[in-house]
Amino acid sequence: MIDNATNSSLKIEHLIESLLFVAEGPVSIAQIAAALNTSPKQIKRALLNLESLYQDRGLQLQNLRGRIQLTTNPKAASSIEQFLGLESQQRLTSAALETLAIIAYRQPVTRPQIDGIRGVNSDSVIKNLIFKGLIEDIGRSEGPGRPILYGTTSSFLQHFGISSLKELPPVDTEDDQPQVDIKTDGNIDNTESDPQYVSMKLPENDG
Repeated sequence: MIDNATNSSLKIEHLIESLLFVAEGPVSIAQIAAALNTSPKQIKRALLNLESLYQDRGLQLQNLRGRIQLTTNPKAASSIEQFLGLESQQRLTSAALETLAIIAYRQPVTRPQIDGIRGVNSDSVIKNLIFKGLIEDIGRSEGPGRPILYGTTSSFLQHFGISSLKELPPVDTEDDQPQVDIKTDGNIDNTESDPQYVSMKLPENDG
């Protein structure tokens, strides 16, 4: 079924790699399958092979809500920044990390829901996270007023050195109160907090 792929001497994994390299942003499995005239199932299988090939390499695959992107390995960030003459990663305050953790684990989530968990207004923090490219508007809730739903971006994955949301650290359920620690590699603007982790508590999921 892969007419396009059989016209090439390259394996399907290498063709996918080429498509991801020239893509302007994340692409869906359906888009890749259509471009290579093959099935989504075969693309998924090839992507798994690519993921194993990229283990401990300078590049990696990111998968966010079913959209795939080829990115640099976060472990190479400091070397890349130095090579390009860029400033080090933007630092995040503890309030920003708390809000980001809520969005990461609860997405899609609305601002009122975030405010309810934090107990304070999160409008300015959310705007800052959007400006930094770590979260985005991913739709509208069906609830009263149809508030905006927020979710994390591929830049969020890159910032925290993970390739998909499945790699987020598990929620700690000790003492009947879920708690999560997000590693920040020191990019936190709060001298009173542990420079490696910001700990926050999330209420139990209703569902």
